[in-house]
Amino acid sequence: MYITVAVYLLVFALIIWGGRFAGFKDGFVDDFMSVSSTKAVRGLAAVCIILHHISQETAFKEAGVIQAFLNMGPVLVAIFFFCSGFGLIKNLDSKPDYLNGFLKNRLVFGIAIPFYVNVIIYGIFHIIYGTHFEPLQWVTNLLGLTMMNKYAWFPIVLMIMYLAFYIIFGKVKNRRLAFFLMFLVIILQGIYFSIWGHFAWWAGPKNWWLRPNGFLTAKWWMQEFTTWFFGQWWVNATIGFFIGMLYAAHEESVTAWFKKHYWLKLAGVLILALLFQALSSFTQYKFGYYTEYSGQGPGIGDKFITYLSQLPQIGMIVIFIFLIKMKYRADNPVLKFFGKYSLDTYLMNLIPLMVFRPMIQRGKAFPVPIVKPGNYNLAVYAVLAIACTVILALGERAVTDMIIKALKQVQAKKAKED
Repeated sequence: MYITVAVYLLVFALIIWGGRFAGFKDGFVDDFMSVSSTKAVRGLAAVCIILHHISQETAFKEAGVIQAFLNMGPVLVAIFFFCSGFGLIKNLDSKPDYLNGFLKNRLVFGIAIPFYVNVIIYGIFHIIYGTHFEPLQWVTNLLGLTMMNKYAWFPIVLMIMYLAFYIIFGKVKNRRLAFFLMFLVIILQGIYFSIWGHFAWWAGPKNWWLRPNGFLTAKWWMQEFTTWFFGQWWVNATIGFFIGMLYAAHEESVTAWFKKHYWLKLAGVLILALLFQALSSFTQYKFGYYTEYSGQGPGIGDKFITYLSQLPQIGMIVIFIFLIKMKYRADNPVLKFFGKYSLDTYLMNLIPLMVFRPMIQRGKAFPVPIVKPGNYNLAVYAVLAIACTVILALGERAVTDMIIKALKQVQAKKAKED
């Protein structure tokens, strides 16, 4: 219990430390969508994602520790997507030549290089850790076609969204059509996941995974967390990207509309968020994502219905969060740090969780109790996981920056020679 209370208090302290409230009447935070402000909210989301991953550990679930973070993942990632979508449209509208060099600056330097640096780091880690991969799996993991790091799905989806943005907004001059096509890209990803499922259900006899030792005898590429879009977390948060784009395109009018009778509209958004939350909870109970385990086959339709019900739920919560930012701005060094290194901490979080897992998980090599008296092993685990995530993130960023700097120097030298 004390771990839960301590974590909640620390997160609350992060929110109020250095915060600025514009008042209950007509005042608003003028720069609530500035780069520094959005970095702060991304920083808070990054901290909460680390806690979300920790809360998913079996020992934490069995002990009921920090379980408020257990199902926060989609909303937290949707915040990242919102900020990315918002930034793209703002830059597109303010910089005439923004799409020139977009692929190199945004996709290659911004996402692809950090992604493959992460792949190499995790490859070295898995060798040291003793993880068994088939020879072909090593090849596909290193190419990024399968998952060396199961948390690395986010930059892959972000690359897809950036590429779609570059093609659509570079070729389509009609804004309404361009936005519709971006929304279609998001829905098509949801459809693809609904068909693809959580593993290769189609690669063997009907319900092969429900048979005794089904997963143990299945080939590696048939397993969970291997191939792109194996899992609803690949698709259910990207609606934030579209909402961010849409808001950026109509920022002045939308902001002005919400400022009139702000508290009434904030309450209305909250009520809608709660209603959509109830709808999503109902559909997840009635239909669900994990329909493979019903014994009735993949359940593609059930997955898609559940996916559709989550879109307004996640979207409305994200809107509510950014409405709060109109009145309150959180700002402190910790949030700035995690905002700057949000992608790095996200990607490097899995290694500490795996390395320190023997502290809280029974096993042949470490037959310790899953929860010790006072839950002190859970507390130590959480502290070590967070601290090592930060250290590894800084190391990964240093390597990434060094590679990008070297590539830019080569490009500059080549351009000078030409």
